[in-house]
Amino acid sequence: MLEVYIDAASAGNPGPSGIGIFIKGEGHHILISEFIGSANNHIAEFTALVRGLEEAQKLGSSLVSIRSDSKIVVASMEKEYVKNEEFKPFLEKALALADTFDLFFIKWVPDTQNKAADTLARKAIQKEKN
Repeated sequence: MLEVYIDAASAGNPGPSGIGIFIKGEGHHILISEFIGSANNHIAEFTALVRGLEEAQKLGSSLVSIRSDSKIVVASMEKEYVKNEEFKPFLEKALALADTFDLFFIKWVPDTQNKAADTLARKAIQKEKN
């Protein structure tokens, strides 16, 4: 099973944003830190979700567990619904990617259990500033 920890950071809302993805399991230990331009925090969180799923798909795993400290992302995936029209394209893409796995789970975790992804997201913003 792949465990995919995702997080996002924004310096302002909206503002310069980065995503962090930490993938472990099945012999993998992958760290991804990407600057995504200007975004609000929720868009950045959904972007991290989609990128995390894309990366898991590339690895060919059939069992994926996403871990996120974003309650809106986790609730949206569980309900397969989001009120805000701005988030719908991200949710639709994430649901389509999730359907490609034999087993897919998403779980909310507290910030304390998502430090690696958080650090990677913050690092992405700092790299862009320098």
